[in-house]
Amino acid sequence: MGILNATPDSFSDGGHFNQLNAAICHAEQMIAEGVDVIDVGGESTRPGAQAVSIQQELDRVIPIVESIVDLGKPISVDTSKPQVMCEAINAGALMINDVRALTEEGALEVIADSQVEVCLMHMQGEPRSMQHDPIYEDVIAEVAEFLTQRVGACEKAGIAKSRVCLDPGIGFGKTLEHNCQLLKGLQRLSIFELPLLVGVSRKSMLGQILNIEVSERMIASVAAGLISVTNGAKILRVHDVKATRQAIDIYKAIESK
Repeated sequence: MGILNATPDSFSDGGHFNQLNAAICHAEQMIAEGVDVIDVGGESTRPGAQAVSIQQELDRVIPIVESIVDLGKPISVDTSKPQVMCEAINAGALMINDVRALTEEGALEVIADSQVEVCLMHMQGEPRSMQHDPIYEDVIAEVAEFLTQRVGACEKAGIAKSRVCLDPGIGFGKTLEHNCQLLKGLQRLSIFELPLLVGVSRKSMLGQILNIEVSERMIASVAAGLISVTNGAKILRVHDVKATRQAIDIYKAIESK
């Protein structure tokens, strides 16, 4: 899953692709590099990020979806707002990637009334404050409990489990230790028998471990992504499509022998 942020303030690529032509070119580049799904976002969820209005998010996201929908790859839209979900689906998105796991009022209904897939992510707190001293007794167990509840809410709303994937929410209300525990213990989340999506690309945990800036985190991102795959991840949400694709292809080739 390749990241296409149509935002001025995302932590890694804010402002790079918030013009339509630049966004289209980046989508085409990711396709050439072997992307499977393009994830379009119009609101930064980095720690401390400011919220945007529904109309702002629509203005950022919908023109991009409409412009790249015929490029031949499925489009996911990264949003928690039911109104944006609805418009994105109408524009051709085939997946909704929700950091709030369809907890916003009306979100479950929008997905239930469609045929799109959905990713449910765990987050402790809100993006504005989620990194202010997050605390868990057992981070994997608590993430699993939350995701169990959200899968149940989806089923109750009429959303088949076959349309759902799960994201443990690396960096979303977690310390470095919590993030490492989650990546190491991903297999404990496989009890759902649902695909696991992991987004660790260029995140601060990598900077904390290696003491490097965002622009230097490509190799670390690929390494963390490959660790995620070996521990059960089925989808990687990444900035560096070509490098990640090559690493996975090598891993698969060796594993198949």
